[in-house]
Amino acid sequence: MSPTYRPWHPSPATAAERIAWPDDFGRRFLVTVDVEEEFDWSAPLDRRHRSTRAMRAFGPAHRRFAAAGVGLACMVDYPVAVDRASVAILSEVLADGRSEMGAQLHAWVTPPHDEVVDPVNSHAGNLPRALEAAKLDRLTDAIAAAFGVRPRIFRSGRYGLGPATLSLLAERGYRIDSSMRALHDYGAGGGMDFSRIDAHGFRRDGMVELPLTSVYTGMLRRRGADLYAGAGRVPHGRGVLARMGLLSRVPLTPEGVGIRDALAAIDQAVADDIPLLTFSFHSPTLEPGHTPYVRDAKDRAMFDRWWDAVFERLARHGVTATTIAEILAALERPQAPAGAP
Repeated sequence: MSPTYRPWHPSPATAAERIAWPDDFGRRFLVTVDVEEEFDWSAPLDRRHRSTRAMRAFGPAHRRFAAAGVGLACMVDYPVAVDRASVAILSEVLADGRSEMGAQLHAWVTPPHDEVVDPVNSHAGNLPRALEAAKLDRLTDAIAAAFGVRPRIFRSGRYGLGPATLSLLAERGYRIDSSMRALHDYGAGGGMDFSRIDAHGFRRDGMVELPLTSVYTGMLRRRGADLYAGAGRVPHGRGVLARMGLLSRVPLTPEGVGIRDALAAIDQAVADDIPLLTFSFHSPTLEPGHTPYVRDAKDRAMFDRWWDAVFERLARHGVTATTIAEILAALERPQAPAGAP
């Protein structure tokens, strides 16, 4: 990666951009899944890595979510969308009436292949606008052909949303983006800087942005953004703060986040009055051996226990599962003016 690389960092939402959810929307949660090929996360990205064998674990996992009344927003990438077996599995998922197929752009495995595969270009928002648009068209068309409906929600793989992405999505009929991971900075790996984006949804460039929920917990959480950035420049600084109960940044995901931390983050998100909590995980995690988070059967059992504990805590707070259709219906209602009571 070039030493001159400077990550794009979107501006925080203004009061006028922030979504004013209808009162009867209450507090909800959405589970999103990055449905993708499996590859070695520790190795350089390679266009040849397109296997979707881990999709065989998706059906049983989905049935567990469905039994809990939870639909899945499936962010499908190109290798999955053009694989017959994967499409058949996901078509059964759609039959639950609550799940929906969205799109996820992994630039390095989505044609046209006109760019060098490297860390910067793996974040699609760093590509020239015309190339990002062409890849988005190929992905969108593949999903529409596979499932008979055009996707309405999008995620840029590796959280690679760029300055042109939202307008490109709006031009193609997308309604919602969920590419920004609140409070995270991926600049060191060629990605984007979302460290000043919080977990509240907002409108911009003709799109609704639903950031993946992350919150700061701990006694120093109110100084989170500046303190967390500074601690990252000190060896083991962030770990020391977390172990002392002073400051932790916790994303709502079972991947790398323990149950205790996840429950504390849910409590904090509720206390922060975040109306929509957006969870995420990657489909290859459902089968042991594909991601760092589930290496064996014990890890896989812990994945299920994590969700059991999370659903119980959400229910205790009165936070109910929602769907893309319900979110869009709420968003279509007239908004109160910014600052109105």
